[in-house]
Amino acid sequence: MEGHNVRLLNMAGYPFPMYSEDDEKEKGYSNSLVELKNDIAKADALVISVNEHNGNPSAYFKNLLDWLSRLERKFLEDTKVLLMATSPGKRGAIGSLEVVENMLPRFGAEIVATFSLPSFHENFDGKTIVDQELGEKHGTALATFLESLN
Repeated sequence: MEGHNVRLLNMAGYPFPMYSEDDEKEKGYSNSLVELKNDIAKADALVISVNEHNGNPSAYFKNLLDWLSRLERKFLEDTKVLLMATSPGKRGAIGSLEVVENMLPRFGAEIVATFSLPSFHENFDGKTIVDQELGEKHGTALATFLESLN
């Protein structure tokens, strides 16, 4: 992504309790949640890679969306998103990707492109996508996303 300032956020570093209206009323919003929302608001665009548990986004990812949307319903307003997913299975986390693709626009996101990488261990060597056709699909999704930023 030459020419763009890129920041990697590893969600494992953000400890959020499971969403509860009672917790929200009693404790409010954590500083880390507010900081994450502010980081998202400052971004010109987002690349989001979702994982999959039993055909759906993980409970952690859904919980994160719950907290962010309570803090500000349209926390992704006017944000362009490249949405990606992968898994060791042949479907490449497509179930999770589809759920999130339908969910994020409710929070204001514009899904510009999507990409699913099936059979992760066979198709990724640690640096690149080894399957040429999948590599081309990824390149097309990335190019579409980057073109939308201009």
